Order: sequence, then C-alpha cells, then structure tokens
Amino acid sequence: MGSLRNVINLLKKVGLPLKANASFFFFMYLIGIIASYIELPSNDPDASVYGNLWLELFLDLYILCALLTIIPRKIRPWVRGLFCVIAYITTIADVFCWEKFQSTINPSMLLLVGETDGREASEFFNSYFSTDLIFSGVGLMLLIILIHILATILPGIIKKRCSPLRLSLNSRMKDILEATTGGLCLILLPWSVCSSAHNKGEMIQMFSMDTIGSVEHELTTKDCAQFYLPVYRLAFSIFSNELASQQIGRLIEAKDKMQVDSCSFTSPNIVLIIGESYGKHHSQQYGYFMPTTPRQIKLQKTGLLVPFSDVVSPWNLTSFVFKNVFSLHVVGEKGEWCDYPLFPELFRKAGYHVTFITNQFLPKAKQAVYDFSGGFFLNHPELSKAMFDSRNTRLYRFDRGLLDDYDKDLEKENTDHNLIIFHLIGQHVSYRQRFPDDRRHFTADDYAKKRADLNEQRRSILADYDNAVLYNDSIVYQIVKRFENKDAIVIYMPDHGEECYEGNRGFICRNHSAAIDYDLARYEFEIPFWIYCSRKYAAEHPEIYKEIIKAKNRRFMTDALPHMLLYLAGISTKDYHPEYNILSPKYNEMRPRLLKNTTDYDQLVEQKK
Repeated sequence: MGSLRNVINLLKKVGLPLKANASFFFFMYLIGIIASYIELPSNDPDASVYGNLWLELFLDLYILCALLTIIPRKIRPWVRGLFCVIAYITTIADVFCWEKFQSTINPSMLLLVGETDGREASEFFNSYFSTDLIFSGVGLMLLIILIHILATILPGIIKKRCSPLRLSLNSRMKDILEATTGGLCLILLPWSVCSSAHNKGEMIQMFSMDTIGSVEHELTTKDCAQFYLPVYRLAFSIFSNELASQQIGRLIEAKDKMQVDSCSFTSPNIVLIIGESYGKHHSQQYGYFMPTTPRQIKLQKTGLLVPFSDVVSPWNLTSFVFKNVFSLHVVGEKGEWCDYPLFPELFRKAGYHVTFITNQFLPKAKQAVYDFSGGFFLNHPELSKAMFDSRNTRLYRFDRGLLDDYDKDLEKENTDHNLIIFHLIGQHVSYRQRFPDDRRHFTADDYAKKRADLNEQRRSILADYDNAVLYNDSIVYQIVKRFENKDAIVIYMPDHGEECYEGNRGFICRNHSAAIDYDLARYEFEIPFWIYCSRKYAAEHPEIYKEIIKAKNRRFMTDALPHMLLYLAGISTKDYHPEYNILSPKYNEMRPRLLKNTTDYDQLVEQKK
C-alpha cells in the first residue's frame, strides 16, 4: 500500500505544474491549436498545420507551467496574467493579419508598423476594423478570452458556496485525477521532447544568427526552424528587424561619408534592367533549343545589343544579389556590403535623376522574409530618399504593369540625366503565374522529343518556364524600344539562374546547399548579360561602344556592376575602382569569382575540363 502511495505522490508531482495552472494551460493550448487551424490557406486543399503542433505545444506549455510553480504563490497570478495578455494580444494580432492579409505576423509587418504615423494608423483602423471581425477568427479568440475570464472567476464563487463535507468527499477523486494527469505527462513528456528536439535546436540556431542575410539563408535549409506559435513569430520578427536595423545604421554611416568629386554625365540615360530567376541555359541567345528570346536576337543582329559570354551571379538568392549589386563593395574586399555606399546614392548626389521601378521590393504586409531581407534597405525612408527621386507604388502580377507605370507617371519626371532601374518579377516561381494566358506559346508536347526523359507533368512545368522566358523577352524588348531613339545605354542582367529539370537533376527552382559543385554553379549562377546602345548613343560615344564589344568575352561577376555604371556616368569618386569595371583597360579579369563568398567558380570550371 505504501509503494502505491509513493507512486501516486510521484505522479501528482509530475502533474503538479498542470494542476497549479490548469486553466492557464487549457486555454493557452486551445488558442495555439485553434489559431493554427484558422490560419490554414482555404485555397489549398493539401495545406496542413505544423506536423508536431500538438506535442510541441504541450511541451512548451508544460515547461512554462513548471516555471510558474517556482514563482511564489502571491505573485504567480500576476505573472500568469501577464503571459495571458501577451499570448492573447499576439494571437489576436496574428489571426487578424491572416483574416485581412492572408499572412501571419512577419518581419515586414513589424517594419510597416514601426514606420506608421498617427494619421496612417487612424486610417488603418477605419479601413480594417469593422463589425465583420466579430464573426471571424478574431471574434472566436475574443469569445475564448471571455470564457477564460469566467472560468477563472467562477471556481472561487463555487468554492465559497460548497460545504467542507462536499469537498472532502471529492478528495479521493482529486487524487485519482491528479495521478492520471501525472501519468499522462510521464508518457507525453519523453515523446514530445524527442519529437521537438530538432525544431528547438533549429530555433536556437536561428536566434544566434548575426545578420538578416544569414537568417534568410538558414531559412532555405531543409527542416529549418518552424515558428509555429504567434508569439514565436513575433519574437522572430523583432529579432529580424533588429538585425536589419544594425545594417541600416552602417549603411547610413557609409552614405554620410560618401563624396562625389565631379560628374561629366557621359551617358545621359542609363537603364538597368534586373530580371529574376533566369539561367542562360534557357536563353535562345546562348544556344537553347527553344525560341525563347526572338526579340533580343533581333536586337543582337543589329549589332547594337552585345551579349556577354561569361557572366555569373555572386549568389543564387535575390536578396543577397541585390545587396552585392547595389553596394560598391565587391566580394573579397574588407568589410561587408553595408559598409560601402549604394550606387544610386552616388548617382543622385552627382545630379542624375534616379528612378526605381520594382515588381518585388515594395513594402507590404504579406511579404516573406526573403523579400524583407532584400528590400529592407531599399524601403528605409532615409536610404530610399538618398537613392531615388521617383518610385512606383504598386506591384503587378505581370511585368507589363511596370511599363504602364513608367509610361503614365514616371517618364514625365525624367530630366536631362537619368538612371532608370527596372526590377522585374521575371521567371520567379510559380512559372505559370508569370505570363498571361493569351501569351502561352509552348506546351508539353513541344518537348516530347527533346526531353523524352521527362513525364508530361514535368514537360508542362518546363513549358511554363520557357513561356515565362518568352514573355520576359517581350518586356525587355519593350523597355529597350522606349529608349531606342534617345542617347541611352541599356544593361540587362537577371539576379541569378534557375533550374528547371536541367540534365538529370530532376528539380525546379534552386538548391541552397552550402556545397557548390559544377552543375549547381552552371545552372544557378551562370546568367545572361548584355548591353544595348541606341544608334544615337553608339554614334555619340563610339569609344564606349568599342569598349563594350571588346569586353564581351571577359570574365565577370555582377557584384562589380556598380563600378561599370559609375564609369558610364562619368562619376568621379574615391569609391570607384577601375579594376572592377569590365570596360576599363585596368580591369582585373583574374579576380576570383567567389560564389556565395566561398567557392571559386573558375576553379570548378577548370576541374570539369
């Protein structure tokens, strides 16, 4: 009998954290589960909640309840109440964001909140807070809060009205209930610890990162951390914004130190087109077997468009590419990208009118951390003002919308000296969404012979990708047409390559493995790159035109692009280095092209020979 009593006492101790905080545990578990199911995409029948949700949430709350039992009884209710307030407010905010924006709390939302003034906040509340919220997931959370309050108050009232005899009669039942609770905890705790250990380790690793870029890169790894609760997503968003803020501070310091000695405005109109997810191996210009770039080939035949044969991107992530391409820093120099000026700042300070037209990096609530990482410095008020005179304000499903924005509003703001940057959505996954239905040209049947190794579904995806490349060809061509009669030079480069069932690799998009082999480098880092000179530009600047033709077979990595742009503008500054300018006779073609700052691309090529 004594041993049984010892077992019961042990089980009661194991279950004590839940007994002492029963109402807290129940309602915190309830909102965690309900919020996860509310936030499943309604348009995706295959969507599911985090696989370890039930067990990991149990583990997290058990640990929290165990910590609460250590706190003195007098102040425990206050601490528990504080946790409830934080959990409920965060969960309601998370569900509200899902109801209104189809996105949970993320770093971009937090950034937008931080930059919202009183007037904007008032307009936001008037626009989004309406009676229909009562009948949404937000209303359900409010109902749970009400029930929680009642459940907290009612036991005290009932206890006062019940006789001591009645309570003593229930003591045995309480022992059984507490022992049963402890027994369940003994079963669930080892199970939940084992199933949750990997995610907890990943979360700890995530919060140990020292830059927003490293956070983003970690998120591309398999089985990365799952911030499955609103409060975790809030903590991650605060952490991400803090990392971004540190780099913003260094960028502002670099901006304040930069100087322009003189500017000759050599090229009155410089147009930079940055594409998206476009490997050279799907370009007809570079030998692809499908006619994906007929318009660019047409321009090439005039001799005015000069394709470069050996160009790679420094990264296969858009945000990393943008940081490297916009900064005067090049891979291999001391410091980081944020320790150097951004090239649009120098152009604007020199007297150029700078226009930025993007179909990705506008601040918006529903934005993944990848876009946050790539766009936070472009959208920072002080830095944006230093870089750009004109910007678009809308995103579009298709890149044609950017041309309409330019034609209707932005072109009329041009001056005698202009730098115009078009940033396209290009061939970003999902490929079928990157071209209008009436612009579909290729079908799965077109690849039956050339890609007989692929099944029909994969050939359809390949056709969609090539249709996106063909549509991109039309957009790029239309941009060029807008400057063909001006004294203008146009540079085109995608941010990085893209895989679409290349060779026998059998996947699409990109592989973010830390190890880079030859095939990965070939398909994800090799990119198309060309320079177009209008007839007027070629006539007015024959030496530059000759330099372009002479340089077309030189080795190049796009992190050095700003130095060529400064040269084309005639901007004299201490931050310009001719050894990074591919058009300069002093260009250092043997500079190591380090992919992801680790792997020498040219060594991979040599090893393959």
